[in-house]
Amino acid sequence: MKITARSLNRATLARQLLLGRESLDVLDGIRRVVALQAQQPASPYIALWNRLSGFRAADLDTALGGFRAVKTTLTRLTLHAVHAEDYPDFRAAMEPALRASRLGDARFTAAGLAADETAGLIAALLEYADRPRTAAEMGSLLLAKRPAGPMDSAAQRMLRQYAPLWHAPTGGPWSFGTRPSYITADPGPGPADPDAAAEGLKNLVRRALAGFGPASVADLAQFTLIGRTRIRAAVDALMDEADGLERLEGPGGGVLYDLPGAPRPAGETPAPPRLMAMWDSVLLAYADRGRVVPPEYRKLVTRVNGDVLPTLLVDGEVAGVWRAVGGGIEASAFRPLPAPVWEALAAEAGALIGFLAPRDPLVYRRYDHWWDKGLPAAETRLLTG
Repeated sequence: MKITARSLNRATLARQLLLGRESLDVLDGIRRVVALQAQQPASPYIALWNRLSGFRAADLDTALGGFRAVKTTLTRLTLHAVHAEDYPDFRAAMEPALRASRLGDARFTAAGLAADETAGLIAALLEYADRPRTAAEMGSLLLAKRPAGPMDSAAQRMLRQYAPLWHAPTGGPWSFGTRPSYITADPGPGPADPDAAAEGLKNLVRRALAGFGPASVADLAQFTLIGRTRIRAAVDALMDEADGLERLEGPGGGVLYDLPGAPRPAGETPAPPRLMAMWDSVLLAYADRGRVVPPEYRKLVTRVNGDVLPTLLVDGEVAGVWRAVGGGIEASAFRPLPAPVWEALAAEAGALIGFLAPRDPLVYRRYDHWWDKGLPAAETRLLTG
């Protein structure tokens, strides 16, 4: 079966709850979208606001505070919020990549730790973090455990990012502040085990296809930042199972994989405008980001240091950027937009202003320097609802 570029876009939007807000609770919503990029504390909230009808920020506060949703270093080797029940499989799948990227990082290897020393320090961290601990507290513990060979802050950070730790909420407005606190994952993953990693990766691939499929091996590798050899092995193993995977031909003739019966709406299905969060996963989950981000706009929304700006999604594709300013939402379109689209964006902006007002009306203001440096726009409007 062949799938068109337009239908591929609509499949992504359907699975990411972007064809229409759905009446799901927070935890079910998180399961559906698989993983919420959480480098910036506000982003999981705005991501769910875009996807769930009647979403209340307090519900995500509660889920994170009760560790039913957890924030930790996982897919793409960066911070994501995931359902706690997904964490063990996701962590097992990511274990080899996390170990290589964090314990193999020159900033960590410079500390000169033997394997048994590293294992001992991780065990000490996990025992110590039976309640929330700050980075400074953990640093003091590590220095006390290794007085003859102190670890600098970079090596400590690599170890924390590798260890099975969750971020513990530290307060408003978005549950997490600039000074993180950590707690031991519960239940924590077992010791590194190739079989557990392989089984966990099969489950992660299934979940990734449910949330972002159809996808290629390269797409799945990009979503996870796991090497393509391991991804290919997991896909091949799933293809051999009774319920298997479906193999499709992509727009350029490449091979895509999907779950049998997964939603694939027609390409002409309407897609409402949205004001997407910074680093929204839908912009980052694919090797070919052209599924959602037109190639000519990619460098405009993904800046040289990796910042992914909050975007206007129009007819399922990035069409500009937005930021919160005094008086409303400033929307800058990279191409001319028709009046009905501006009207729909204004309605979204009015709702977003109301959502942000009690917590952080000028959300993402620390990134205003990208606008100060200049972003090309066909038209910029202040939207107030």
